[in-house]
Amino acid sequence: MKKSSKKKSTNTIAVNRKARFDFFIEDRFEAGLVLEGWEVKSLRDGKGNIADSYVLLKDGEAFLIGSHFIPLQTASTHINPDPTRTRKLLLNQRELATLYNAVNKKGFTVVALSLYWKNNRVKADIGIGRGKKQHDKRDTEKDRQWNRDKARIMKHSNQ
Repeated sequence: MKKSSKKKSTNTIAVNRKARFDFFIEDRFEAGLVLEGWEVKSLRDGKGNIADSYVLLKDGEAFLIGSHFIPLQTASTHINPDPTRTRKLLLNQRELATLYNAVNKKGFTVVALSLYWKNNRVKADIGIGRGKKQHDKRDTEKDRQWNRDKARIMKHSNQ
């Protein structure tokens, strides 16, 4: 029998793992991105990074700042790609109003959680987050370690 050489496709492009470590995510939204052609090609090749990105709300619009899309070497020669440019997020007025109200509360911020494909379009999963204190981060790490140890104990007891 011949093995399939196709790579397993996934819809996820990039994940911001740091956001879940630094923030309690209260609410999540799906937003479209305004991208240039070379950026879409770069994302199809898996060269997107949103590790240090956040969302800025300005003049009734939302913008993704700090994301880094590495341009491909085969990109067209007549463009000058900017890998860290500010990208506009597409949200409806009700979602924007919710984001504005949350940001005006003390301690809330809007961060990008992940980028993924949906119907051949790039979507961003953004979340309203409240910053964690140092002791909260330690508690999260302690719980994660306990879950690992518990799974290891259960695995060995079942054998």
